[in-house]
Amino acid sequence: MRRLFYFVLALMTLATPLAAPVAHAERVRDLGAFQGVRSNQLTGYGVVVGLPGTGDDNLDYLTQAMRGVSGRLGVQLPPGVSPGLKNAAAVLITADLPAFAKPGQRIDVTVSTIGKAKSLRGGALILAPLYGADGQIYAMAQGNLAVGGLGITAKDGSQLTVNVPTVGRIADGASVERAVATGFDTGEVLRWNLFQSDFLTAARVRDAINTRYPGIASVEDGVTLALRLPDGADRRASTMAAIEMLQVSPAEAAARVIVNSRTGTVVINSAVRLSPAAISHGKLVVKIDEKPQVSQPGPFSRGQTAVTPNSQISVSEQEAHVAMFKPGASLSSLVDALNKLGTSPSDLVAILEALKEAGSLKAEMEIL
Repeated sequence: MRRLFYFVLALMTLATPLAAPVAHAERVRDLGAFQGVRSNQLTGYGVVVGLPGTGDDNLDYLTQAMRGVSGRLGVQLPPGVSPGLKNAAAVLITADLPAFAKPGQRIDVTVSTIGKAKSLRGGALILAPLYGADGQIYAMAQGNLAVGGLGITAKDGSQLTVNVPTVGRIADGASVERAVATGFDTGEVLRWNLFQSDFLTAARVRDAINTRYPGIASVEDGVTLALRLPDGADRRASTMAAIEMLQVSPAEAAARVIVNSRTGTVVINSAVRLSPAAISHGKLVVKIDEKPQVSQPGPFSRGQTAVTPNSQISVSEQEAHVAMFKPGASLSSLVDALNKLGTSPSDLVAILEALKEAGSLKAEMEIL
C-alpha cells in the first residue's frame, strides 16, 4: 500500500503543469500620464506683516509694495515719507494649481523672503494675486504662515538658527479664481506620454490598450501614444480610468552604471553584462619614514649643531587575485568577483572604467 501511494503521488506530480514565471507588470498610470492633465505653476509677489522686528527694514521695493497695499485700503502715505518696516517683509509666493481645479477650491502656498528679513515666524500674508505663465490671475493667497525654522540673535551678536526661518507655508492658503482648460473632453485625439522614452514599452502599452479597446491606440514615437476616445466627458473619463489600471510589462532598462565620483557611490543595474575578461587587482604601498638625528656639540667646544639624515624605505604589496568572467556574466557574478578582490568604492570605479575601455563592459557609464 505504501509503494502504491508513492507511485500515485509521483503520477500526480508529473501531471501537474509547472507554474510559469510571473513577469513583472506595472500599471499604465505608473508608466506615463495623459498629455494636458497636469498641474500648473503659479507665482506672486506679496507682503508679510506682523513680524517681531525681523522684517526687511525700509527696503525700497517693500516700501513701494506697502504704499500699494495701503492705497487699496484707502490709506495714503504722505509723499517723501519712508516708513521703517521692521515688522514687514517682501516675499515671493509659489503654488501648484492641480489639474481640473475649479474656482473656490483651496490650494497650499509657499512663501519665501526676497530681502534681508531674518525670519517669517509669526507673520501673516496680505492678500496677493498668483499668476500663471500666461500672465493671468488664477488664485488669491492670504493667511497666517507656519514656519518650521527658528532664528535667535543675542545682544552680543551671537546667533542661533534652526532649519530655515525665512520660508513658510500656508495650508489651503490660496483660493482658486480661474480654471485651466485641459481639453481632455473635447479633443479628437488624446495623447498619453511615457515618463521615459522606450519604443518597446510604448508598443506593449499600445497592445494592452487595443486588447481592451480594439483600434483606439497607435504609437506616434518612443514616448507618445495617440488615443481616439469616445466623445463626452463621462464616457471618456471612464475609458481613461480603465486604461490607467491596465497591467503592462515594461521593457528591461538599458544597461547602465552610475558612478558618483564625489561620494564613491556606484550603482549597477541588472541589465549589465560582461564579455570574457580577467581582472587582477592589487596595491603597491611605498612608505618612507624620515627620522633625522640632531647632534649637539659639547659645552664650550665652539662646535656646530649637525643634522644627520636618517631615512627608512619600506615596500609592501598586497596579494592580488585574478577573477575570470565567462561570456554573458551577470550583475551578481560581477559583484561576487569584486567582493572577493576586496575592492573599495574608488577601486571599483577604476576597475569599471578599465572594463569599459577594454570593451568588456556592455553598459553605459554615467559619471556624476
